[in-house]
Amino acid sequence: MRHFLAGLAALVLLLCVQIDGRATAQEADYPARPVKVVVPYPAGGLVDLITRVVTERLAASMGQQFVIESRAGANGTIATASVAHAEPDGYTLLMITDSHAVNPLFYKNLSYDSVKDFAPIGLIGKSPMVLTVHVSVPARTVKELIASARADPGSLSYGSIGLGSASHLAGEMFKLRAGVDMLHVPYRGGAPAVNDLIAGHLKTMFLTPVSGLPHIQAGKLAPLAIAAPARFELMPGVPTMAARTAAAKIHLKAPEALRPVKRAIVRADIVIFFLFFTAPFAA
Repeated sequence: MRHFLAGLAALVLLLCVQIDGRATAQEADYPARPVKVVVPYPAGGLVDLITRVVTERLAASMGQQFVIESRAGANGTIATASVAHAEPDGYTLLMITDSHAVNPLFYKNLSYDSVKDFAPIGLIGKSPMVLTVHVSVPARTVKELIASARADPGSLSYGSIGLGSASHLAGEMFKLRAGVDMLHVPYRGGAPAVNDLIAGHLKTMFLTPVSGLPHIQAGKLAPLAIAAPARFELMPGVPTMAARTAAAKIHLKAPEALRPVKRAIVRADIVIFFLFFTAPFAA
């Protein structure tokens, strides 16, 4: 199975490189120098951790450095603007989340177009979100959390990784459907939000299992429900919500003017990364 997957990965790479027969020798040698990958959130968060895994694999596969630059703030719009206005030569890439799609609704004076100024390279991954509470909150079910919020409106605070983020929208949807009043506290990224959650400064937050599981296992956070249609294999004991509330997605993008052959090469290596990453688990 591993040999088959390796062969398939090589085939994908070959087909992608041949997409544009007009590719120059310079393009065929891409990348000829280090590639910068801009992350719109602080170091230590989920997007940063995933980017490190992906760039390590890309560097090993393509024989060139992929350097991570963290530019947090304004729910990713600062980092996104910097990449939108960068030289479209294939050496500045952007890791985004689903916030990229909704940011124009929250930030009216963006210096870029979320659709026209970027070219998608590939979907890196997606994950359901889990509703968690600090252990000091006297609720271990969604029903108990709703009852607590209704008993003292506005007393419970929930955090997010930024205005318009999946964790923010999930929290607002929860408030709307449950008919409760909770205080939204936005952060500049996942790492500072989780730090305040485990310290008890926040009371609840929608987290990805990867971000929340270590703290749940350490007894600092309690999971109430997973926002997915079925139970999650990493948290088999956590019940699902009645409806699929939210899911976090992470993508890799480049400026729209990036030539197709360069996008194809990077896309092929992302495919290779996932083929080899999943090979040990294949039958």
